[in-house]
Amino acid sequence: MQKHSVPRYEPTRFSTQTNWLRIVLGLALGTCLLACANQDKAQHSQGTPAKQKAEANIVEVASGRSISRGELLQLMRKSDFVLLGEKHDNPNHHIERGALLRELGPSPVIIAEHLPSSAQLRPKPSDELLNELNKAGFAAKQWQWPVHQPLFAGVAQAGQSLQGGNISRDLARQLAREGRAAMPTDLLSLTEAAPLAPVAQAALEADLIEGHCGQLPSARLAGMIWAQRARDAAMAQRMIQAYEQGAKPAVLVAGNGHVRRDYGVPQLLQKQLRQSRLLSVGFLEPDAPSAGAPYDYVWISAAPGRDDPCAGFLMPTNSK
Repeated sequence: MQKHSVPRYEPTRFSTQTNWLRIVLGLALGTCLLACANQDKAQHSQGTPAKQKAEANIVEVASGRSISRGELLQLMRKSDFVLLGEKHDNPNHHIERGALLRELGPSPVIIAEHLPSSAQLRPKPSDELLNELNKAGFAAKQWQWPVHQPLFAGVAQAGQSLQGGNISRDLARQLAREGRAAMPTDLLSLTEAAPLAPVAQAALEADLIEGHCGQLPSARLAGMIWAQRARDAAMAQRMIQAYEQGAKPAVLVAGNGHVRRDYGVPQLLQKQLRQSRLLSVGFLEPDAPSAGAPYDYVWISAAPGRDDPCAGFLMPTNSK
């Protein structure tokens, strides 16, 4: 990719003026949210993960210039908040992020979408990794273990603290049915302090509909949005707590929808800590355009083999 003569990106300091694998069968409506439905609804290929490239394909969104993996690591070390996205069924994304986290050393605190917000552990690099995760609330079948093993192995090898960031399934279901009325007070406060811009609201709505293969009824869209915003607020809340307790940096690992600057966790963080340094990296595949992507950087990796995620898909009923 052609390099452009533009200033090198530095983690953003906010000013006062700035701004899921198809839905898992057997789960109720509330768990079928954008970060899962839109990014992990495809079935994970059981073949060997695609071979990683010798050189990482990392692009700065604002300029279109390529940067090295070493440069990205430097930016991560200088940030207060780092958000690393994923397509949940892409093993390359987990290999790449696990290696990045390992090189950061023990000082970061890792917040994971894959664990409930009550989870807190310091996993050991051993054959007991999955057992440790399961005890903390990790749903191995839902997340198609061992696809995420390289990610959590990197955390364990670095000796990092691992914390959960997600809301419970029961709360997600309730939010999908009842909307705002079911929102916990602390999460509601975070979201109401950071209302979405009209363009961001429209993007979220479109992505939720697409993530449900176009079958999401309009009457259920509002509840889905509240559930999505609650997930983002819970993850933002955990990141802020880790930052205030000295995490260097606080790192989120979550689906790409959660690390978007327009409607994801960064949009909430920027309203709470305007002067913080934040770095968002979307982990994409070659068919996804990088120009104008809602991240600071995109890391482009080979896609695994997939069947059509919408073939035979039927929207679950809104059971109580």
